[in-house]
Amino acid sequence: TRTKSADVERADSGIGQMPARKWRNRASETLSSLQAWEAHRPCTDCGERDLPVETDVQNCNQRRADLCEKCRKRRTERKESVLEFVNTEASYGEDLRIIKEEFYLPMQAAGLLSQEQLQGIFSNIQELIDLNENFLEILQEEIDQAFDQGDDDLMTVCIGEIFLEFVNMLPAFQTYCLQQSSSVNMLNALEKEKELLRIFLNVSQNDNTALRRMNLRSFLMAPLQRVTKYPLLLSRIIKATTEYHPDHSSLREAKSRIESHLEHINMKTKQEGNTWTLRSFRQDSKKKREVINIEMRETALKTVGWLREETRFVMEGSLQLAQPPDGQWVKKGSKTLKFQNMQVLLLVNMKRVSESSLESAEPGPVKDAVLVLIRDKNNGKFHLLREPLRLSNCIVSSDPDCDDTFELIEIRREAFVFRDSDRARTHHWFRQIRRYSRELGSWKKRRNALPNIMISTPHTRP
Repeated sequence: TRTKSADVERADSGIGQMPARKWRNRASETLSSLQAWEAHRPCTDCGERDLPVETDVQNCNQRRADLCEKCRKRRTERKESVLEFVNTEASYGEDLRIIKEEFYLPMQAAGLLSQEQLQGIFSNIQELIDLNENFLEILQEEIDQAFDQGDDDLMTVCIGEIFLEFVNMLPAFQTYCLQQSSSVNMLNALEKEKELLRIFLNVSQNDNTALRRMNLRSFLMAPLQRVTKYPLLLSRIIKATTEYHPDHSSLREAKSRIESHLEHINMKTKQEGNTWTLRSFRQDSKKKREVINIEMRETALKTVGWLREETRFVMEGSLQLAQPPDGQWVKKGSKTLKFQNMQVLLLVNMKRVSESSLESAEPGPVKDAVLVLIRDKNNGKFHLLREPLRLSNCIVSSDPDCDDTFELIEIRREAFVFRDSDRARTHHWFRQIRRYSRELGSWKKRRNALPNIMISTPHTRP
């Protein structure tokens, strides 16, 4: 049967030969333009367009997308530096476990030394082991997660942020370092005195393959070597991290914190008459202030007796303090008061959310809060003005006529007036102290959750 011409299905594209040829030429030009633009695409790390023109598709696919040669090299260096940080942390942890499992536990089981002698030699080695295990676990999780997400360059791994979360490990290093000199002296004396101890140490070094023919003294130096290596490792990561990376500022802060702690350890060893020092770092005014802050925090912690991992320093700094002789100072104004400079620290004791406080980023509920008053440094040491002010026993108030000060009254005891040289900071201190005073105050169960002396009566009773 013959079909009509209108019913015949067209087998061609419907485009004539000339338009089709022009379309193919235009497509070829577009592809060439896209390839040329791909070659000149700005680098995502630095924004530069210094890439060579590559029209060959295979060559374009071989290079890493959106990166110039300089940034590709930088990313490689950063990845190597991050892996070096993690791998050396793992090696350090292995040395700590050798100290415990190959020396401490066998010596304890054999009764070679008393518990007091073991404590004197090995100091807080268990605390360092726990901190290393938690720190390394988080680091390894970040590395594994990056690889699982296809981040082969580890650009999503933020070593600086993780380090700052575990900054509480630095005081543990300080405790170990400050006892290192006495630990070595005790080990030398006991080795001369106890023949069985000397035999055990010699046999362990020569026959125990896990020790790599290293003696106990070499392993005891591992924490000192590790804490002094942190600034070097962080510097390498910083050098290979562009300033636009979200971890750049955290890396710099982490490096500054560890250097300040090392300077503080050196200062403490000098005060105790030890001749050895850790690696020295150039001090600037910021690091000197941080060293002073570290010393004040230690004084405050020692005074209140709280666990370091349960303590949070909410505010710290210099305030002016006065103790008014009567309640008429408000009418006369704060100019009649005699102020003295004082270092003030607001400490909060947090309940532990889990067995390891390092596992939870969120702090638990507040158990206690205190205000520690420290006199300015005299003869190289800080001295407390008085015992800490527990905010659960204090009432904090301000007066509109004296908005440059605020008053803290310790119930049934003393009254204090505080101010900062900056009025805005005075108000910030007031809000923070008042917050914890209201949260913890034992008087809050009274009527209207206010103490009797704070209840205002604006209307006169009939």
